[in-house]
Amino acid sequence: MKPALPRWFAHRGGGVLAPENTLAGIRLAARLGYVAVEFDVMLSGDGTPVLIHDETLERTTNGQGLVAETPDAVLFSLDAGQGETIPGFAEAAALCRELGLLANIEIKPSAGQDERTACLVAELTKTYWQGARVQPLISSFSLPALEIARDLAPEIRRGVLYEAVPANWASELRRLGAISLHCDADLLNDKVLDEAAALDVPVLCYTVNWEKQAKILFERGVSAVFTDRLDLFVPTAKAECGGQ
Repeated sequence: MKPALPRWFAHRGGGVLAPENTLAGIRLAARLGYVAVEFDVMLSGDGTPVLIHDETLERTTNGQGLVAETPDAVLFSLDAGQGETIPGFAEAAALCRELGLLANIEIKPSAGQDERTACLVAELTKTYWQGARVQPLISSFSLPALEIARDLAPEIRRGVLYEAVPANWASELRRLGAISLHCDADLLNDKVLDEAAALDVPVLCYTVNWEKQAKILFERGVSAVFTDRLDLFVPTAKAECGGQ
């Protein structure tokens, strides 16, 4: 039986309506009726898991340089937009639990830090969500990171993340003990959807920002989408994101 997941995920917290990968974004998604949020976790220069997408600081903060070389004292003093700071993974986890949100935690290692990042994220995810009613979902483009998550936190659900889905995707999902397939909506073909349907594997697509595209994807058999346009999908989110 296909695992049940919400139909709509708020991409990088609040999508384009709030600074990405911030607590403000997560709070906004919950206020708008979303029950699932996606965010990225990378390690700081001090090895602290933090929410940020890029390996460099320039696009999303007023800082400069590599995240992996920036100490916490500097990193947490930066402005991530509208006065928001870069959150630690612990803060984001606590907020998701407080709000009852399903968190899709994307392990986003800096270059060469797949193992270190995955070990910390997997172990901390177990700790932060111990006993939680709504359990999270870990995903990553890094298959080595998902292997580590499988071994260290087998009880935490995993999703394999691709741009274009390779021919051997199903065997990789089985090897990694993953429950879902995540991919670029623009690169998804019907062959993959047919295979996923036959295996009862939910397909989750990023990044879907137009109602017409979402409607077509759902009609084709996609289970869920990640969106930056939380404002466009609010009514549907409230109606169709009722649970896991």
